[in-house]
Amino acid sequence: FQWVCALWDHVTMDDQELGFKAGDVIEVVDATNKEWWWGRVLDSEGWFPASFVRLRVNQDEPMDDYLAHLDGVPEGSGASVGRSLGPGLPCKEQMRANVINEIMSTERDYIKHLKDICEGYIKQCRKRTDMFNEEQLRMIFGNIDELYRFQKKFLKALEKKFNKEQPHLSEIGSCFLENQTEFQIYSEYCNNHPNACVQLSKLMKIKKYVFFFEACRLLQKMIDISLDGFLLTPVQKICKYPLQLAELLKYTNPQHRDYKDVEAALNAMKNVARLINERKRRLENIDKIAQWQSAIEDWEGDDILSRSSDLIFSGDLTKISQPQAKNQQRMFFLFDHQLVFCKKDLLRRDILYYKGRMDMDQMEVVDVEDGKDKDLNVTVKNALKLVSLAGDEVHLLCAKKPELKQRWLRAFADEREQVQHDFETGFSITELQKKQAMQNASKSHPAGKPKGDLFREISHCQ
Repeated sequence: FQWVCALWDHVTMDDQELGFKAGDVIEVVDATNKEWWWGRVLDSEGWFPASFVRLRVNQDEPMDDYLAHLDGVPEGSGASVGRSLGPGLPCKEQMRANVINEIMSTERDYIKHLKDICEGYIKQCRKRTDMFNEEQLRMIFGNIDELYRFQKKFLKALEKKFNKEQPHLSEIGSCFLENQTEFQIYSEYCNNHPNACVQLSKLMKIKKYVFFFEACRLLQKMIDISLDGFLLTPVQKICKYPLQLAELLKYTNPQHRDYKDVEAALNAMKNVARLINERKRRLENIDKIAQWQSAIEDWEGDDILSRSSDLIFSGDLTKISQPQAKNQQRMFFLFDHQLVFCKKDLLRRDILYYKGRMDMDQMEVVDVEDGKDKDLNVTVKNALKLVSLAGDEVHLLCAKKPELKQRWLRAFADEREQVQHDFETGFSITELQKKQAMQNASKSHPAGKPKGDLFREISHCQ
């Protein structure tokens, strides 16, 4: 027997069939039929389609025992995973072949899945201008048509590198490396997905849309999953690549010609997944930042979102500026590109008054030793200095403790790194997203809500 993992929900009314959810682990009892296998989940047994599952390479038993078990299976036995490549193939190579075959199989299934959505749903929706406009379709389906075009190209590249006769010799690592920047188009899809769910749930409350979407599915002969289930697949897919590549690397000998490329591909796809998660977090934060700005009294100038989308650090500092060298207690908020400072209300400490901002793209951060500062002719402790690149502006900022000063110095370094990273990865927030966030903030800022609550919310962004 072997264990497999469900890729899709299998919903059935037939008591001879085995029902399960995507992600369930199934014990395969009989796999002699190519299309339908007999399996067991907990106390239930029944037939299920083999195409709905993938071989679970990480079996529950220790891998050494599992490989030993495979070695001990007589040649020609139905349970031998190695029989498809003939006798004598080392188990590690056989496991590599299994992973390669799984990658190729799931990639082909995924292309069909995207094609079904584009042709079965989007194409039909566009014909019904009485039910859908383009904005709605973009909201529901995001850029799934772009994903489909890209994945077709990616599959072609994989097929070229796939060795049908000896799958374990396939060298597919380079395909991931050559396309790593293009995988970033998933960021837009993943960020839009929550909006798609909201839009879809609204439509599914109306009977004619329920019937329409079901008719689309039946016409395209798609499996019995609701549209929101189909639309979740690209989100799951981009997260699955690092798992597949980690499995592939595990069964690739360091001497294999593909080893270095698979190792680099694994790191590249982990970075893509990290980048997508980071962009999702940043987009979720812009609403909180817009709400924070709406709670600040006497705000002046551009909205914070016009240049920034992330709060790096915040806290109290004493500000000493030219020309009077006057001490001012201020609350500082370091965003990407700018540092905003506010004054706390004397009686209500949760109320903040806007006092100014500094353009971090035009500032240099200087560590200042304890003692007399020659620029402002004052004695300072735990201080750092912001000097404009033009040299016409100098601000001394003093922390209460040495460790707080070090934390601020790290935060200023993090801000510059983030700005550089955003530039290199092309991260930006659209004007529409900024506008929407500011509109939401003005609607959702009730007069009775204590502003300290918003301050705490933005602090949690850090």
